[in-house]
Amino acid sequence: MTRVTGAWLQDPAAQRMCRLLADAGYQAWFVGGCVRNDLLDQPVSDLDLTTDALPDEVIRLAKAARLRVIPTGMDHGTVTVVVDGQTFEVTTFRRDVATDGRRAVVAFADNMVDDARRRDFTMNALYAGADGVVVDPLGGLPDLLAHHVRFIEDPDRRIKEDYLRILRFFRFHAWYGAGGIDADGLAACAANIDGLASLSRERVTAELFKLLAAPDPSPAMASMAATGALAQILPGAVAQHLAVLVHIEGVAGLGLSPIRRLGVLGGDPANALRLSKQQALALDRMTSDLPLAELAYRSGADAAINKAAIVAASLGQELDSNTVENARFAARQVFPLQAADLMPEYTGPALGAALKAAEARWIKSGFTLTKADLID
Repeated sequence: MTRVTGAWLQDPAAQRMCRLLADAGYQAWFVGGCVRNDLLDQPVSDLDLTTDALPDEVIRLAKAARLRVIPTGMDHGTVTVVVDGQTFEVTTFRRDVATDGRRAVVAFADNMVDDARRRDFTMNALYAGADGVVVDPLGGLPDLLAHHVRFIEDPDRRIKEDYLRILRFFRFHAWYGAGGIDADGLAACAANIDGLASLSRERVTAELFKLLAAPDPSPAMASMAATGALAQILPGAVAQHLAVLVHIEGVAGLGLSPIRRLGVLGGDPANALRLSKQQALALDRMTSDLPLAELAYRSGADAAINKAAIVAASLGQELDSNTVENARFAARQVFPLQAADLMPEYTGPALGAALKAAEARWIKSGFTLTKADLID
């Protein structure tokens, strides 16, 4: 008998949520990521429950218990219940009635098997009761323990239900997979890449960043490029430099950066994806034409180090430790000249031009020219 044993299961809020449903005669099962990650000894964040209680009944029970209820996805049977500050997404068993590759029309079901069959991967169709006992209606537990990411039943059908599952397939392999990627799933992804064009840029971008946040996304990204999926969502991008960048990050102790990893892929992310202003600015800085010292001085050491790492990875080289130290040194420098130092000899536009020229000389000198040097 397989059990989940994480502390989250014994949390009073989690047990109270289960009792709320069970005492009224309904089923209460934890499902998806919390069960999967617990069995893989990985951190658990979101706690999702599924039940045979209809959404209106979940709301009634929660309100009767004086709990806060948020109708987050009533059309799909999901309500959020807040118990002692902890949030639980509670979704009624359901089955797909119609899909168009982006969204589904669902009907409520009265059994776990129907609910499991509409999910994406076998490792996500695992359920656990309040006692921790795992129920595996579709035989996904062996796949999970083997770190094998496999679509439920027919991969082509699962993908056509939601084309985002192509990207999720590679993301899940990057996070949870080991060994070779599932051949049937890979073939189905390759056969359906045109469907990615129907997805919003927001959904594609969010999924791509989750993939790039994996400890080492390079094998999954290489497979994704081989199917044509990478070119579909980010035209002009190449995957072969990502493995080198991941190596550089580890050796140089740079830390994991999805935006840096996006930068090494190339292409035109600013137009192909939906980046936040902060992400777009960071990407623009690390692909800037400015010399590294000037980039570090103007935009900070991280921008210059990221650029240097991307360049090194693209050339298949190690990152020079001196480059890192030089960038940190440049970022600490403060221009010694102020406008008042050049007045009254210069005023107006001439003053601005003189300051700009002096700053350029100072940067070119390696920040060695003094205030007196610059005035002279």
